[in-house]
Amino acid sequence: MSKVKAAKSAYEELGFRDADEMLLKAQLAVKIAETLRKRGWSQQQAAKALGLTQPKLSGMLRGQFRGISEVKMMECLLRLGRGVKIVVGPEGKRTAGRVEVVAA
Repeated sequence: MSKVKAAKSAYEELGFRDADEMLLKAQLAVKIAETLRKRGWSQQQAAKALGLTQPKLSGMLRGQFRGISEVKMMECLLRLGRGVKIVVGPEGKRTAGRVEVVAA
């Protein structure tokens, strides 16, 4: 089982009806955290640069991202100089599409 499927399954087992959304937010939060670590910024510095309060950023980095939209998280990545690419394409024989974060 891939890491993505395992993570989605974990959200489903916890009873989240929006498992896909939660997984996407978790993946985006990981990329934000990685970028902040590489820069060595404090949460206060990062929050100011990202247009968030420090408590909101802290919660997001600890996986508490309810109330923070995927768009806001993508905006954070853009403010950090990361590119965000959205690709819409065929999914093959699946009945439902999927959304995932792929690091470049």
